[in-house]
Amino acid sequence: MQSVLISGGGIAGPVLAYWLHRHGFKATVVERASGPRPGGQAVDIRGVALDVVERMGLLEQARSVRTRMRGMSILDPEGHEIDRSTEAAFSSGRLDSDDIELLREDLVRMVYEHTRADVEYLFGNSITALDEDETGVHVDFTHGASRSFDLVIGADGLHSTVRRLAFGPEEHFAHHLGSYLSVFSADNFLALDDWQMWLRDGDVGFGIMPVRDNTELRIAFGFQSAPLAHDLRDGGALRQLVADKLASLRWEGGRLAKAAWDAPDFYCDAMAQIRMDHWSRGRAALLGDAGYCPSPLSGQGTSLALVGAHVLADCLAQAHGDHRAAYSRYEQRMRPFVALNQALATENSGGPASEESLAYAKNALSLDS
Repeated sequence: MQSVLISGGGIAGPVLAYWLHRHGFKATVVERASGPRPGGQAVDIRGVALDVVERMGLLEQARSVRTRMRGMSILDPEGHEIDRSTEAAFSSGRLDSDDIELLREDLVRMVYEHTRADVEYLFGNSITALDEDETGVHVDFTHGASRSFDLVIGADGLHSTVRRLAFGPEEHFAHHLGSYLSVFSADNFLALDDWQMWLRDGDVGFGIMPVRDNTELRIAFGFQSAPLAHDLRDGGALRQLVADKLASLRWEGGRLAKAAWDAPDFYCDAMAQIRMDHWSRGRAALLGDAGYCPSPLSGQGTSLALVGAHVLADCLAQAHGDHRAAYSRYEQRMRPFVALNQALATENSGGPASEESLAYAKNALSLDS
């Protein structure tokens, strides 16, 4: 039985662990956080990714916790409604679609509960070194003794540790898209009822949606910026920057700034894509955002993670121990799909890609190829 260490306990890593277990591998997931991470924006499961969730037996559960928006309002900088729709929302697309929008934390919890009995989870830990030889990969951790695995998969996001250790510095692969995104939760101080609000004011803007039966808000705030210095991204400096930009808004700036300061789940990071010539090196390979982050602008990060996990596990199972052949087949199958979905992020500057482009990209792969 081959052993596989997966770095990252979000969505891609545990889904890969599920499929590897189904194929007879021993899967271990190491995650820096102390448990499944809460918070995050609403994410979408679209097209062929729905087939992955259905094959896991989770489709009905995912549908049961989907967001149920009635529509959205578009506001001017003063907060006056200038347009509205009851047919589509910027966060999810058409409201009558079979695609599923749900909170990231709900999907993370769902997959974790579905895999915890069969997968070893190492929470509160992370990889510090990889040393590969002909027998496997010897891995050092922040906590605990070193261990050896047949394979190591980096499913640890935009700032992947496995990618850095196996391939080199992030700046070689990250392509900044000119903006940052902050996501955080707040009480529903706007009394929104299954209704989104979107506003743009110069080079900043936000979308607000109610969640948890309209008891909470999820606020997604974006601002244009060149790459920020590393010291600004540390500690509270980035939260201060976001709060200051929110406070300058003409509509609800004060309450939004306070919400950013008070939020226990404050998040902010660059809108960026990861583009690499190869997703594997030796016994290590990359999955999801670690290897081919499309950025939140594409709306397809979660679907790429789900589909990539299924394809990678399938390729490893069919290779009968030949990881080089498995990784090569994984790239052959996934690269065209990744390219189409990454292109969604840049098709329409300042707005979503066309419905036609999304419909084609989200279905442009067969799980049984």
